Amino acid sequence: MNVNFSDLRQRFVALRENKLFETFVIVVIVLSALVIGAKTYPISEPVARLFQLLDTGITLFFLLEIVVRMLAERRLRDFFKQGWNIFDFVIVTASLIPVEESQMALLGRLLRIFRVLRLVSLIPELRILLSAFLQAIPRMGYVSLLMFIIFYIYAAVGSIFFSGVNSELWGNISIAMLTLFRVATFEDWTDVMYETMSVFPLSWAYYLSFIFVVAFVFLNMMIGIVVDVLHKEHQKYERETGEGEAGEVHWIREHTATIEQRLARIETLLEERQDRARQ
Repeated sequence: MNVNFSDLRQRFVALRENKLFETFVIVVIVLSALVIGAKTYPISEPVARLFQLLDTGITLFFLLEIVVRMLAERRLRDFFKQGWNIFDFVIVTASLIPVEESQMALLGRLLRIFRVLRLVSLIPELRILLSAFLQAIPRMGYVSLLMFIIFYIYAAVGSIFFSGVNSELWGNISIAMLTLFRVATFEDWTDVMYETMSVFPLSWAYYLSFIFVVAFVFLNMMIGIVVDVLHKEHQKYERETGEGEAGEVHWIREHTATIEQRLARIETLLEERQDRARQ
């Protein structure tokens, strides 16, 4: 009986790692997203019933696919040791909520929208991007905090000097910060500048210095953080898979350490033999 279960598990492993099966899963996820998008348009009753059948079939396929992946593990708890597996399990389980006219119908429809996020867990490149994004958030938080301080200082200055020019744009510090956000995104910022320059001719220095600090310096700092974290995530993925330059370097280091350990053992044995020969 154990042999039969082992053979069955090997078949599940082969199916899970089959590229054609992975591609088919991706196609089903895309089809699920298209069905959800199509339901937002006015459709006839026959088409709505067809979409309902498709949605049910997609849900059952996702359930079957997650069961296959769970049975492919040696132990069930090994499946839940990986965060992406937990993510897929939650998405698939949430999709089982019925979408008929009931109190849970709205929640079920909303949760089905998130099934498209399963593409992230299936495509390694998307996993790297999402992981890099999550890793970069804490570091970008400090940059955002410093940017907020700069925004606050400039907004206070702008509110003091320019509130008499246009109270709708500079009436208080909160409105002034919104105006500065408009300036930072280059949304008709020259109109704002020329309006204040009609009263304060040197106010151009205020805008140019703000744009230089916020749009150029801080924006490039965030880009640098994202690029650095993304590079590290790529190296981590290459080390785990043994691919690329980082994977080769990691393989060389591991084998070099193993060779050094063996040489140390050989040297120890030779020294022991020499000591015995002397005695």
